[in-house]
Amino acid sequence: MALSIRAQALSEPDPKFFFWEVMRNIWDPDTNPNGFVSLGVAENVLMHDRLSEHMHRNMALPNQGLTYGDGKKRLKRALARFLTRQLHPVVAVEPAHLTIANGCSSALEHAAWAFGDPGDVFLLGRPYYGTFVADMTLRMGTQLATVDFGDADPLGMDGVQRYEAAMLDARARGKRVAGLVVAHPHNPLGRSYPREVLLALMRLCGTHRVHLVSDEIYALSTFTNSVDRDCEAAAAFESVLALDTAGVIDPALVHVIWGVSKDFGANGLRLGALISQHSPGLHQALVPASLYSSSSSMSDHVVANVLEDDGWIDAYLGENRGKLAESHAHVVRWARGHDIEYVPGVNAAFFLWVNLGRAYRTRHADVEGDIDGVVNEALLRHKVFLASGVQFGSERPGWFRIVFTQRRDHLDEGLRRIVAAVDEG
Repeated sequence: MALSIRAQALSEPDPKFFFWEVMRNIWDPDTNPNGFVSLGVAENVLMHDRLSEHMHRNMALPNQGLTYGDGKKRLKRALARFLTRQLHPVVAVEPAHLTIANGCSSALEHAAWAFGDPGDVFLLGRPYYGTFVADMTLRMGTQLATVDFGDADPLGMDGVQRYEAAMLDARARGKRVAGLVVAHPHNPLGRSYPREVLLALMRLCGTHRVHLVSDEIYALSTFTNSVDRDCEAAAAFESVLALDTAGVIDPALVHVIWGVSKDFGANGLRLGALISQHSPGLHQALVPASLYSSSSSMSDHVVANVLEDDGWIDAYLGENRGKLAESHAHVVRWARGHDIEYVPGVNAAFFLWVNLGRAYRTRHADVEGDIDGVVNEALLRHKVFLASGVQFGSERPGWFRIVFTQRRDHLDEGLRRIVAAVDEG
């Protein structure tokens, strides 16, 4: 069968991509005790019962939910009001500021399509969320210029200088820089960018006429870190929409991604949005393009039901933050108890960034070669799946991301298997 060049490039199975193999064989203590324990997929199941109860109690799906719907009028009204209430933007979010997609990956892909031509470059700091690579390049022909930070804090003021250096280097190579993309709060580091750093990035992008895309999918999944008392407190989350752009950047260059996957623990609903408050031409251009990644009318209905219930949302977010803090503290205590180095100061999102390479070398002094591969193979032998720093563009070998927002029995079984993999190989 004849395939396009781009399809041929992807037609061979990637031995490093075994996500679906894991998902088809998930551990259950009763029905599948020999399955994989996944602490590698950023899903929050801690509030599923609460969300499911609200969905079922308020479903009342109208017949319109079985059609193409109402053009997303109700959803956009509900989402605009919700975002204004939760993100405290300088300018209230309006329905016209939103393009809806079937998830934040699709929304980010829309941004890459709209801002970059084939061959254009987007800046992405390391480490980064691994799926950003495909989101921004796979189907658009755009490219990434990854930014190294060395000993500088990727979320600090020194990091801004590294972005500027990467921007100038790309231009020196004849590349047009279309955008700079940040995960805010950061994935996999679990911290938010301080206000002064966000403003500096905005000034940088404004000076060079480059789009700033802030993926704020974890915006409301913040919590109080009660265990890392010896490190400087991480910045509280502030949306870029809450920062005054006057004299800093053309507001048409500032864009936000948000969806229900993380803050509402609902990856499977597949609903996200590109929020751009001063770019009517962008949203108009995306009308035909977004047809191919539209959310379902049923998802629109379910999500609108949730977003219109202010009292329930406030209680949900408060309870969720408490559970996040508890699970984070549990994993930190586990890491300390097993002498596993981790990045402290996490106060957002679902994960802990840990140095399993160092832990493995401490226990196996004779190990040689690719420590990332060695540790990953040991983890898979013990049927536990983590996201590797290799997939996340880590500048240093041996780092992995542990997701702590699973049921406690699931989490503890995964942590037990990680220790076994590191100890036994």
